Amino acid sequence: MRHTTARRRAAAIGMCAALLATAAACSGSGGGGTPAAGTGPEGTPVPGGRLVYGVGADANGFNPNKDSFAPQTYTMAGTVIETLTAIDSSGRWRPLLAESIKPAEKAAQWTIRLRPGITFTNGEPLNAEVVKANLDAQKASALTAAVLAPLQGIEVLDDMTLQIHLNTPWASFPNTLASQVGMIIPKASLADPAKASRTPVGTGPFVFQSYTPDNRFIVKKNPEYWRKGLPYLDQIEFRILPDFQTRAQTLESGGLMAMATQRDNDIVKFSKLAEQGAYSVHQAAGMSVPELAFMLNTAAAPLDDLRVRKAMAHATDRDAFIKTLRSGLTKPADGPWSPDSKWYAPGGYPAYDPNRAKALVAEYEKEKGPVKVELLTVPDQSSMQNAELVQDMWNKAGMEITIRQADQADLIQRALTGSYGAIVWTQFAQPDPDGEYSWLHSRFVQPVGSIAINMSRLKDDQLSAALDAGRRSGDEAARKAAYATVQKRLRELLPFIWVDHLTTSAVIAKGTVKGLRQYELPGGGVGKPLQGTATHRFEHIWIQR
Repeated sequence: MRHTTARRRAAAIGMCAALLATAAACSGSGGGGTPAAGTGPEGTPVPGGRLVYGVGADANGFNPNKDSFAPQTYTMAGTVIETLTAIDSSGRWRPLLAESIKPAEKAAQWTIRLRPGITFTNGEPLNAEVVKANLDAQKASALTAAVLAPLQGIEVLDDMTLQIHLNTPWASFPNTLASQVGMIIPKASLADPAKASRTPVGTGPFVFQSYTPDNRFIVKKNPEYWRKGLPYLDQIEFRILPDFQTRAQTLESGGLMAMATQRDNDIVKFSKLAEQGAYSVHQAAGMSVPELAFMLNTAAAPLDDLRVRKAMAHATDRDAFIKTLRSGLTKPADGPWSPDSKWYAPGGYPAYDPNRAKALVAEYEKEKGPVKVELLTVPDQSSMQNAELVQDMWNKAGMEITIRQADQADLIQRALTGSYGAIVWTQFAQPDPDGEYSWLHSRFVQPVGSIAINMSRLKDDQLSAALDAGRRSGDEAARKAAYATVQKRLRELLPFIWVDHLTTSAVIAKGTVKGLRQYELPGGGVGKPLQGTATHRFEHIWIQR
């Protein structure tokens, strides 16, 4: 096995930030249908060809029941394994493997009807028993059980229909089925989870071909794909290149045809080249944009004192981050949702005020002593730059900030168990605010030393009540009011010190790579082209020759 002990341990308990990856508003419709092969905005798709695509990290494994799925995992595994629902360009859920999903009992019951005639690439048919077995496995998994906490039972009504029973109304439940918990694998994979982690099998447009850990993941066209005419590509080779600069240089030299990135330098450079037609740059926008923040452990001193958290907020010059580290490309964040989202509610976040920060630190020190905080970060250059810049700001306010590096698996483990003071953190890319429920609700807080999905360990009745109201209601106005309260309490209680909306999350492709903006859903409608940290689907991508 390639996993280190730390990576295995983190995977066993890991609730990575991408776990609740996709959520949207509470409606959906659509049937089958085949995609049109006519001329689109980029021309007429040409079948065939091989795409070489660069990603920034390897996966922990490709089994949605057992492995922590980060953005790069979705990118690779999503070519093979499909979900019950998908997200459209407006952020609303639409059926994918499901033909329809209908609510009853005020959204405490959902009936899922599957599309007929779909088979896994190992020959097993997709049916209600398989979907039930998948959801039962997700409910039993230490990795994903918390996400499906409201799931009370599943009843198979016939070969293609099942009924979901929840213990509470959950108006946005189908959105969750567009994420890891809605990824459906055959019973053979459920029976052999170790093999499923190494050799994924699904219903998707591509079939697993080979995998070399920390090097490459290769898939080939599924000739029996249920969406006739797709995919266009014959093969995709994902190359795993953790270093931003190496990835960009490999793209320029022709070793890659497309890559995912979060680096501002790449956006600036390749956007200029895109004006000449040599490249295309596709940036995430709206709710799909993750936020950079410093997550604080509100259950441990000195960050259990609101005065210290307020001092950190007042001492953080968000504009300096944007100017110094983002080439001016991003906007300041004051919460988990950006101003271009319909869920955003303005006002109330502490302004940059270093004198106020110093006064709060002095007030705390007079009562309780020095403010000493360890700041955790992964060792990559970008994260270290964020840590060093905020360290200087907080030190100038009178705090004593030390930086400690940890690899990704160790950092996640320490976050889950509360063994930290502050962490450089990127999250909050769900298209619907209900996707943040488990990360913010008080019911998911545990004492330091125990695993808690609410990793800031903030307990607040008003915040939790608002999250419950947003989850239960199908009325958009009521949900907006609930999530306005969520933002208000986050700004008042400050479990996160917000920095900016990372609109530098992007996919950069050679000019000959087409179709990144043309993700057509079954039954019509346009799918969301980029989700979270620039993950997307591949069946509509084609190469101009």
